[in-house]
Amino acid sequence: MKVLSVVGARPQFVKLAPMAESLGRLGAEHVIVHTGQHYDANMSDVFFADLEIPAPDVSLGIGSGSQGVQTGAMLAALDPVLAEQRPDWVLVYGDTNSTLAGTLSAVKQHLPVAHLEAGLRSFNRMMPEEHNRVLTDHAADLLLAPTRVAMDHLASEGLAARSVLVGDVMTDVCFRVRDTVDPAAAPVPAGVPDEFVACTVHRAENTDDPDRLAAVLDALAALPVAVLLLAHPRLVARCREFGIPLERPGSALFVGEPLPYPAMVATVLRSAGVVTDSGGLQKEAYLLARPCTTIRSETEWVETLEGGWNVLAPQLDTLSDAVTRPAPTAAQGTPYGDGKAADRAASELLHGTPAPQRP
Repeated sequence: MKVLSVVGARPQFVKLAPMAESLGRLGAEHVIVHTGQHYDANMSDVFFADLEIPAPDVSLGIGSGSQGVQTGAMLAALDPVLAEQRPDWVLVYGDTNSTLAGTLSAVKQHLPVAHLEAGLRSFNRMMPEEHNRVLTDHAADLLLAPTRVAMDHLASEGLAARSVLVGDVMTDVCFRVRDTVDPAAAPVPAGVPDEFVACTVHRAENTDDPDRLAAVLDALAALPVAVLLLAHPRLVARCREFGIPLERPGSALFVGEPLPYPAMVATVLRSAGVVTDSGGLQKEAYLLARPCTTIRSETEWVETLEGGWNVLAPQLDTLSDAVTRPAPTAAQGTPYGDGKAADRAASELLHGTPAPQRP
């Protein structure tokens, strides 16, 4: 059986790692197509090396652009690749433009689509990611859900018959890497105090409006605890475009580059907590038992909110209180699975009932 994975962004590379391993162990032919949505070496190349992912079989090199331009360019480039490969399954991951483009290209060519991390919902239709995940779920033939909440969302939309609970493949990777890294060796820049919070900001709602972006950076710089801001290329580009200084001399805001995944896990483990608008990092903080503050009004990963492990702080005047709250004492459950989600997902692809070819 041939499975073709379409990936293009950092979170997808992390999810790809255990899937490539599981598919290989089960004897599947696995073709990896990299759209190039994340083309910066720190957001792409290092993940393939550090997570021991096979090199992409096809690299499209799409690069950045507006939502429509980027998605359209991916579609144009993916069509001939899928037409040539004719896989038994096209496997798409998460909620990026690469996810939607892979899905649309496949369904137009009557190729079965499986969506890994199906059923997540923020219920915020202002988020491009929300459109991508909803459209993908309703077009896909097999929905591989990470949590029971995700399964409930799919059922409420009439998609229960196509849905399977496999667990969260990010848990597979996070636990594996957690057990191999040394937090003391985390690449924390010189001058950052021992007590710090790790931070990322990249969502459109926080970066595309100059006033909001300036306010977010001002709020981070004003926190009464050191902040290690690992600057996503989107954040850097928006600051440059709007003329907003990223560095804040004299404050406790320290700016670094995005980290390879093992280094990121080690840094979170070394930190006192996390401040982010990233869905993936919210969950990683939860899995690594570090308190998280999310600069958004909602989260797809609602399980992280239980026990106060994650707190939403869309209003920046509440950010300081949220970040400096006492560390949670509530026991954590295992809502994201036992670290074997990739094996279950791969088994569903290879041994489950194949989706019928569309007429």
